[in-house]
Amino acid sequence: MPKSIEIRTPDADTLRITKEPYYHAIREEKSIFEAAYRAKVPVLLKGPTGCGKTRFVSHMAYQLKRPLITVACHEDLTASDLIGRYLLQNDTLVWSDGPMTAAVRMGAILYLDELVEARKDTTVAIHPLTDHRRSLSIDKLATTLKAPEEFMLVVSYNPGYQSIRKEMKPSTRQRFVSLGFKYPDPKVEATIITKESGVNENTAAQLSQLAVNIRALSERGLEEGVSTRLLVHAARLIHEGIPPLSACQSAFSNTLSDDSMLQEAILQLCQDYF
Repeated sequence: MPKSIEIRTPDADTLRITKEPYYHAIREEKSIFEAAYRAKVPVLLKGPTGCGKTRFVSHMAYQLKRPLITVACHEDLTASDLIGRYLLQNDTLVWSDGPMTAAVRMGAILYLDELVEARKDTTVAIHPLTDHRRSLSIDKLATTLKAPEEFMLVVSYNPGYQSIRKEMKPSTRQRFVSLGFKYPDPKVEATIITKESGVNENTAAQLSQLAVNIRALSERGLEEGVSTRLLVHAARLIHEGIPPLSACQSAFSNTLSDDSMLQEAILQLCQDYF
């Protein structure tokens, strides 16, 4: 039999963001997020891959001076993974907090990225944190944690990848206020590319205009357009001395599709600019 029970949770100071992440505000998302934080209202972020949702949450955690715990949700993620579990170490029964429990204890911002990818029991587990209760039940510890004033729940998902099997139920969606994200307009995106990669303004402008044309290929079967993140990756390769066309081919035509005809179409667009 174990000699004792010990509870372990992460140190909040190690989860604080010490350097401000760059984020270019598009509309009123910052003021709405701050108001939601003060009002203790959970937030849902919706938008395509690589449009800045995760960077936005990191930026706001820095601004609000709160620890940030991020969970990349996937189909094997269970409620126990989020809440925690017992471990036996050297005859000591150790309770190890999961990310959700740790966030509640320390009053952190909990960010569940792509929530719809997780198993259904995960969604049920967050419900008490999204209403007036603001609490987390831990059955294995026979206790309920009350979230402190500073705790905030943020979730995200990509509507373009929803399926009947993985869509978010209306009963869950209506527990959140929502912020919609999309790719920035070319001028703003060029500014972001320059700031994040170090390439000159002309190259950044070419990449952002190229992105507009690649995204238009969705009508020809491209599953999802080039993300701002991927544009920054290409720009960083260019900044490191890779020829622009080679960088674009590696980042765009080889990454966005395995279909040879789409790859050729993307490459031709790249050649128009570089």
